[in-house]
Amino acid sequence: MIKKYYLLSPGPTPVPSSVLSAAAEPIIHHRTAEFSKIFMEVTEGLKYVFGTKEDVYVLTSSGTGAMEAAVANLCSPGDQVLTINAGKFGERWGNICKAYGVINKDIVLKWGTVLPKEALEAELKANPAVKAVFATLSETSAGQIFDIQGFGEVVAKTPAVLVVDGISGLGATPCPMDEWNVDLLLTGAQKSFMIPPGLAYLACSPKAWKLVETAKCQKFYFDLKKARKNLEKQTTPWTPGVTLIIQQKKALEIIREMGLEKLYVHHRVLGDATRAGIKALGLELLAERPGNILTAVKTPAGIDGVKLVKTMQNKYMAYIAGAQDPHKGEFFRIAHLGYMGGFDIITALTALEMTLTDLGYPVVAGASIKAAEPILRENWA
Repeated sequence: MIKKYYLLSPGPTPVPSSVLSAAAEPIIHHRTAEFSKIFMEVTEGLKYVFGTKEDVYVLTSSGTGAMEAAVANLCSPGDQVLTINAGKFGERWGNICKAYGVINKDIVLKWGTVLPKEALEAELKANPAVKAVFATLSETSAGQIFDIQGFGEVVAKTPAVLVVDGISGLGATPCPMDEWNVDLLLTGAQKSFMIPPGLAYLACSPKAWKLVETAKCQKFYFDLKKARKNLEKQTTPWTPGVTLIIQQKKALEIIREMGLEKLYVHHRVLGDATRAGIKALGLELLAERPGNILTAVKTPAGIDGVKLVKTMQNKYMAYIAGAQDPHKGEFFRIAHLGYMGGFDIITALTALEMTLTDLGYPVVAGASIKAAEPILRENWA
């Protein structure tokens, strides 16, 4: 049987054919009026997705580069900050802070759980010297989303700034930067922005810029003051990912044509269908507040979670994601993010049923499809 590759991971995600084709266009020089026009169209389009009137800066890096830029540009060595850690990417905030000599109080949560805004408010009252709160919109490692709107309400009442990693969540679930009082919002291009990996995006509020002006952490490539100065000239401080930016222009046209609200509904429907299918198989979700970006599923008792993921990938070519350390094998993750559709969910659930059967887990064939299909059909238009 011919094997076909199905990308069902939370990043990279599938890329529309029209966006892939844009990469075949002739390369152009980045210090030209031709490129500046494309570049500025992209930065304006990014404002739409970010929900901000502030400038959005394009970094040639993965999303982690934007996370590092956030810490390096907002903080000075010895500053006190809070990091909300409920998974690998919340943990990453703390690791970056430590690398720059920033003192972080790590609010450690069980993977799959969330922090109520009241708990964050109490932390800020107990630690009035905190300059920044580093949070995550969608904790990709565990499938939960956080109450960023509530966090914004709390942090806005203090001198601190709210910094949000929106790498997997932005564009798939609401997080309007200005409306929700997010002071620095960042994301990566290989998720709901529907292009290959290699670009990251970041925007700052006026409150955040005040910290940027006084921050003493050393930086060079990720200096936002240089980025701001160069954006005024419709360019970037360093050689940008020219082809990726051309691809992002095309993908943003697709996003604008659909509209953000419809894009959010699209992700919600895929998430609802996936969760319905998972529950129909008698499986349990990991997250208390699951997002519409991906679904994290606890590995059923008696099943090798690592083998489950490898079987789906190697035998059925359905590339889902496993759990990361220290929870390897304990759960697995099916994405429904970006350029995915209803039949991608059917494919994922079918591959999962077949894999579970191979591994000896009792499955009523078609049970997950029977649960997911009505949700997809009723919302197909």
